[in-house]
Amino acid sequence: MLELFISAFVTLFVVIDPPGCAPIFASLTNGAPPQARRTMAIRSILVATGILIFFALLGEDLLGAMGISLDAFRIAGGIMLFMIATDMVFEKRTERRSSRAEDVKAQPGHDDVSVFPMAIPMIAGPGSIASVMLLTAKARGLEETAVVLGALAVVLLLTAAALLAAGPLMRLLGYKMEAMITRLLGVVLAALAAQYVIDGAKAAFA
Repeated sequence: MLELFISAFVTLFVVIDPPGCAPIFASLTNGAPPQARRTMAIRSILVATGILIFFALLGEDLLGAMGISLDAFRIAGGIMLFMIATDMVFEKRTERRSSRAEDVKAQPGHDDVSVFPMAIPMIAGPGSIASVMLLTAKARGLEETAVVLGALAVVLLLTAAALLAAGPLMRLLGYKMEAMITRLLGVVLAALAAQYVIDGAKAAFA
């Protein structure tokens, strides 16, 4: 159980990337009152939680209804996560998030950033949805599923803490430290993604 929790926690932490969400949220909410900032942070976490739990519990049935095997999804999910990892190592993901944040800021109609782009796609994006579906599909029984959901809850709580403390956190870490952490996590995610592809290929061709 502990090994499953650690594996799920590391995977989800790396994909959701709470430290990486903090500077984006800080830039998007720059100039907003503290109360509005807190409200947007909490709302974005609640929306992302609902989306991720939906796919965690019903994602496998949804795949079955579309005639997609779990092994195929493992391979596709692993490739997708590997692409995210490559972007993290070469800082393309940070550039894309910053560009998306600037686009939203340029549109005055988007005062509330909690649903877009924070909840979707920055927290509950394709990578995190694929990850949570793969982890719950791999879990056997209610106990292991509860462990995976527990790991998801811890990561989302850390993300909420990062968003609520975005300003002070950015002053503490600085750009260079955040870039170093992102690259290190990208290497870890690449290894996890490769394992997903290996597991899916083994099962598919067994």
